[in-house]
Amino acid sequence: MFSVKPFKSLTQLLAAFPTEQSVIDHLEFIRWNGNVVSPFDPTSKVYKCKGNKYRCLNTKKYFTVRTKSIYENSKIPLQTWLMAIYLFTTSKRGISSYAMADQLGITQKSAWFLLSRLRYAMNHPAFMEQLSGEVESDESFFGGKNKNRHHDKKVEKSQGRSFKDKTPILGLVERSEYTIVERPNKVDPSKKVKEKNYHKISRVKCQVVENTGIAAIQPHILKIVEPGAALFTDEWQGYNGMDAYYDHEITDHSKGQYVNGDASTNRCENFWSHMKRSIIGVYYKTSRKHLQKYADEMSFRFNFRMNSISEKLDLFLQSASTKRLSYKMLVNGCE
Repeated sequence: MFSVKPFKSLTQLLAAFPTEQSVIDHLEFIRWNGNVVSPFDPTSKVYKCKGNKYRCLNTKKYFTVRTKSIYENSKIPLQTWLMAIYLFTTSKRGISSYAMADQLGITQKSAWFLLSRLRYAMNHPAFMEQLSGEVESDESFFGGKNKNRHHDKKVEKSQGRSFKDKTPILGLVERSEYTIVERPNKVDPSKKVKEKNYHKISRVKCQVVENTGIAAIQPHILKIVEPGAALFTDEWQGYNGMDAYYDHEITDHSKGQYVNGDASTNRCENFWSHMKRSIIGVYYKTSRKHLQKYADEMSFRFNFRMNSISEKLDLFLQSASTKRLSYKMLVNGCE
């Protein structure tokens, strides 16, 4: 998309960015595209100084491409950051801080903070677009099963839709749109094969909520889903009244019904399956405080799954270049 040096593997990435300066030049291109803007005063004139520094005329402050970004005040080289972003965006199930530390040659604590900064940068403008067309809505609970806990850690009356030990997440999946087209078979041109020609790729948005009641989930649906869209849900009472804003159809799971005409939540449930496998198999446990960031990570990976590696990395770098997260903000939950 915006990459000046396309690549398809980590080896090609290192070949495309062999030095720290090459990474700095690329980040400057991504952030400013040749027109450097002061992060302290966008209207100010900017002077270029030595050592990749710039000076804001109005505020008299110096800045670099790291300033007010997720890389600010980090002693980790930008080339290492770039490799971390590559591993983060291309790992289908995610990557743990221990695995990241081993591959980058840094401490586990540094890798954990680095990954937290990367998740913080997931709020790309593409996530601000409303979902439209046909949208599925479903909720899922995260926090583990009581039967799997040690006897002294079990929580009483925590089965089903209990919020004592589990955190609910609202998931909204915009269905893809495509047409079936025929093309000649590559091996035998006399034969025809059918394939999908996508006009719109399926997207997902997740929101951690306090509970699954009407007051908790419906404001998020109204904010995320475009009015007039087709909304498909299960029979849960938290969706009562949605037909006033959407073409609302339900599938009644309590009666063993999982498809009702066009209505189903199978795509959303498939996303939950992938997300829970990532947490169980890679992260093992997530805290309630940071669960939204893990949900944003899974959403980003799903929404840009059809993009090339270069495109995904550049999309990520655009968002990462305008956000800053300090360690104090992270541990205090102020991000």
